[in-house]
Amino acid sequence: MRTAHPSRALASAAANLLHPSARRCVTLARLPLRPSLLRRRAAAPPTQLRVRSMATADSLAPAAATADQDAKFGFRRAEMYKSSLSNTVDAYDRHVFVCFKGPEAWAPRAEDSDAAVLPKLLSSAVKARKEEISVKTKLTVCGGCNGTECSDGDVLIFPDMIKYKGLSESEVDGFVDEVLVNGRPWASGVSEVLTGSHIFVCAHGSHDRRCGVCGPPLIEMLNEEIESRGLKGQVSVRPCSHIGGHKYAGNLIIYSPDKEEGKITGHWYGYVTPDDVPNVLDQHIIQGLVIEGLWRGQMGASSKNCEKVEQQDLQNKKDVKETEKLQASITEAVKDSSFTCCQEANGVSCRGDRNISGNNEKKPKEAEGEKRGPSKL
Repeated sequence: MRTAHPSRALASAAANLLHPSARRCVTLARLPLRPSLLRRRAAAPPTQLRVRSMATADSLAPAAATADQDAKFGFRRAEMYKSSLSNTVDAYDRHVFVCFKGPEAWAPRAEDSDAAVLPKLLSSAVKARKEEISVKTKLTVCGGCNGTECSDGDVLIFPDMIKYKGLSESEVDGFVDEVLVNGRPWASGVSEVLTGSHIFVCAHGSHDRRCGVCGPPLIEMLNEEIESRGLKGQVSVRPCSHIGGHKYAGNLIIYSPDKEEGKITGHWYGYVTPDDVPNVLDQHIIQGLVIEGLWRGQMGASSKNCEKVEQQDLQNKKDVKETEKLQASITEAVKDSSFTCCQEANGVSCRGDRNISGNNEKKPKEAEGEKRGPSKL
């Protein structure tokens, strides 16, 4: 999956015409800059965020957050954007979700509660066979089932994109042995192939208040924006139990096919607010771009794989500085109405001695005149 880097997005916007040719030229004096993909909050968290209750609020407690709760546990809390998000996901290669009721019914440790017999039995069986399970597996409880898309006892497995329907307490040991230990289809179960994208939002309020306050409005906004984009049936949203990193709430995981290879990816995001939801859908789901400033890590990636992303400094301050510098360069160029810029493979270059992309290296003579394609993120 490609990465949506703010400074590159702005540079490409400076030469973004409707004509899809490999080399496109425009006069900057006539080009309005609209860096709509850049909504960074380096200086301060958002001051006016909508804190809503779900239409089905009884299934996502607490239903609404007061102003005081929002300041302490919600999107306006002091710790928002204070920590680096990159490389905050423990390595794993398979994620198993067991559908069971909803956040209001989950104990602080949903997988170990006597009140949640099925999740507890499944968790115990996985732990007991841990040394025999060759694929590093994460187990999480999810909710939001209304009997249509899923029901209590259904098991969703990623990246396998398989749903096993109606696992019962008496079948847990056999299921773990066949599916998770030996990697075979569950012979006595009914399976379905999962399609589309699947978003899991941590809304586990009994485990941590931050997730309980941030999760429900994120879920509501996701559902609203999914419907407005005509993505209903293609993108599903479910609340889930604790996934780690409550201080990064709102937390969500997206399992979806990679746009280039079709491989199922699992990307984690933190510090997600309702205002970020349009970008999550437009950039990640529709365009297949990773949103750097919110990215925590992904399924199948070790800490070494995440180092290069961490070095890019996913904190918003650096991105804002780079963007401001780029804007200043473009503004300077615009002052000369005859100053013409072109999009090339290495960025946006302008006729004269300046190069807005910041790349001042001269091209080798032998490379001059060579046809160049558009930049790839």
